[in-house]
Amino acid sequence: MKNIVITGGSKGMGKAMAEKFAATKNNIFICSRNKKELAKTAGEINKKYPGSVEYFSADLSLKNEVLKFADWLLKKNIPIDVLINNAGSFVPGSVYNEPDGNLEKMMDVNLFSAYHLTRALLPNMMKNKSGHIFNISSIAALKAYNNGGSYSISKFAMMGFSINLREEMKPFNIKVTTVYPGAVYTSSWEGANVLPERIMEVEDIANMIFAASSLSPQACVEDIVIRPLLGDLP
Repeated sequence: MKNIVITGGSKGMGKAMAEKFAATKNNIFICSRNKKELAKTAGEINKKYPGSVEYFSADLSLKNEVLKFADWLLKKNIPIDVLINNAGSFVPGSVYNEPDGNLEKMMDVNLFSAYHLTRALLPNMMKNKSGHIFNISSIAALKAYNNGGSYSISKFAMMGFSINLREEMKPFNIKVTTVYPGAVYTSSWEGANVLPERIMEVEDIANMIFAASSLSPQACVEDIVIRPLLGDLP
């Protein structure tokens, strides 16, 4: 039985990850801004897998809220076996015309939430010399695309954070995996006139992360790049 921490865990990929890990009798700790959605998700999963999920509501774009979540976890005095930095947000736009403050907003959610939470939890993980950190980046970190703007920049930054962390954690037996998903069918695609069968399912990402977390202690999947069968959307 492992202790799994998932940010952005109330819906979409985060919810799918929580359910995947809960199905194998792990302890799941999820966090997001919307307490109502968190309670609903925890209730649904706990109905199927009793007692598997606990939740904490926090706006992870704010450092003090991130640290409150970290403190809640640390007070449980449990080893963190898997940390999935999944919290993220997307606002379209180009560097030259996106709203002022967009870069700061994207960086706060897509990078700093993971940075501050990881730093808060790492001392115990390093002491235990165990654990696996998954950082959810995006294919937008591998290739710039139209209307990506600050979102793409923030995901490039997430990639850099994750790659550096991978090297730093080797002496402590802590695995670090960077995940680069392409288009995944979540609520953000509703009304976009994209057929669900054209893009990936949230379970695809959950299954890949679960598989990577299940390898022998001496194996580490450094990168997961996963795209729709027909490639990126035009």
